[in-house]
Amino acid sequence: MSLLNARVAPRTEPAPPPARRLRPVSAPAPRHRPKLAYAALAVGGALAIGAAQMGISLASTQDAFTLAQLNSEQHELTLQKQALSDDLAGLSSPQSLAKRADAMGLVVTGAASYLRLSDGAVLGEGHGADWMSTVTPNGATSVGNALLVPPPAPKAEEKPTDPAAPEVVEPALPPTITDGLPSPTTR
Repeated sequence: MSLLNARVAPRTEPAPPPARRLRPVSAPAPRHRPKLAYAALAVGGALAIGAAQMGISLASTQDAFTLAQLNSEQHELTLQKQALSDDLAGLSSPQSLAKRADAMGLVVTGAASYLRLSDGAVLGEGHGADWMSTVTPNGATSVGNALLVPPPAPKAEEKPTDPAAPEVVEPALPPTITDGLPSPTTR
């Protein structure tokens, strides 16, 4: 017989018994409780983060209100500065200076004279105006200056009862346009 045709005979020895892993229990194993310190630390950390976020939110909200108030104050101060600049421009205008000079009795002369401060010498014609000036800034030919006109007083519900109080005259408004823009008639 050849080795290739030979059959392998089964083994007849018994297999060794498996090793036992079980042991008898004498007492139950102690149960591990979760650490209370870890839980308290986690809850405390979450509360601290929440409190910090609320504090930052409140601080930024307060800053927003403060910023809005400061912007409002800056706008009011800008308007006051502009009004004061307009008043200053009106008071320093040549027309205003001429009106105040005329009210003090000063007259316009033909030629200017100058005083040299170092020696007190008068340069120019050197004589006073002995005639009446034809320039009258407060006269009938004066042109109105919007910067010199005081702003209109706020309207009150009651009329003033003082007869010496000046009467406030409101300027005439242009007519209202009801049927389009006016245009000249052409041929």
